Amino acid sequence: MKIAVAAVAAIIAIPILIGGVGKAIVSALFGTGGTEPSQAAVAEIPNDYLSLYRAAASVCPGLDWTILAAIGDAESKHGRGSGDGITEGENYMGAGGPMQFLKPTFDGVIARHTIPPGGSNPPSRYNPHDAIYAAAFYLCDSGAQKDIRKALFAYNHDEEYVNGVLAQAKRYGTATVGTGDCNKIQAPNPAAIMAINFACGQLGLPYVWGGNGPAGGHAGFDCSGLTKAAYNAAGINLPRTAQTQYNAGPLVPAGQPLLPGDLVFYGTTGNVHHVGLYIGAGKMVHAPTFGEPVQVSNYRWNGDDYLAASRPTVDSRL
Repeated sequence: MKIAVAAVAAIIAIPILIGGVGKAIVSALFGTGGTEPSQAAVAEIPNDYLSLYRAAASVCPGLDWTILAAIGDAESKHGRGSGDGITEGENYMGAGGPMQFLKPTFDGVIARHTIPPGGSNPPSRYNPHDAIYAAAFYLCDSGAQKDIRKALFAYNHDEEYVNGVLAQAKRYGTATVGTGDCNKIQAPNPAAIMAINFACGQLGLPYVWGGNGPAGGHAGFDCSGLTKAAYNAAGINLPRTAQTQYNAGPLVPAGQPLLPGDLVFYGTTGNVHHVGLYIGAGKMVHAPTFGEPVQVSNYRWNGDDYLAASRPTVDSRL
């Protein structure tokens, strides 16, 4: 199987873009309305933060939510960073909260604008809802509708910071849907790439009930044996059966796009009878049933009993 290094790097790396390229990113990001989240955004941003970024951008017409998300990533990894002042206290510059506001700056924003309901009362820079809405108002006050670079520089007086935010914003709004092609693997993280690469390497092996593949002493795989072995190759330990893999989750919220590397399940919540590994473009690698080898197939078809998808994480690493 061939993994295009350049393609993988484009998915995983965050380039720092300057000069004319940076200007191109600005024009692509600003004034375009609400961009749909890329697979990288869905994979990296907690659901509650993603919803807040998208909602808060509406208070500044023309501001794309990806700008807020990129700031949140730079400042606090969407509230999950280990730096000082994210949930309490301040960093060495006196900034606090997930969007790293100085107290006088935050107080000025909430004096000029009414933060919508849903946060703290009174608003707090440590509350994600309040901080993200305040960031949107602050960018608008700083002229984001006319010059997003200038507004970002007002937020943080560092050109490298501005370029990094713009690059990350572009990444969050550029979908990587996966190719559905085992010879051109794309996925949002290294573990998913490794799992897909392993599964694609088993194409043509026979279906064996209870099969764990050649490394497990069997000629082939059953459906859950294949998915378990694929993620084991990436250092992630899954339960053995389709039902227990479904139970283990975490499930992809209904309505969110699938990412390459997701597990797709069929049946009912109490009787999951099949699982495959999604590789993008509506395709999965799976071990279907007796008499059919490991293959690439459409993950949806007329009359299917598709149930849900899960997204194995590094939290399950061996």
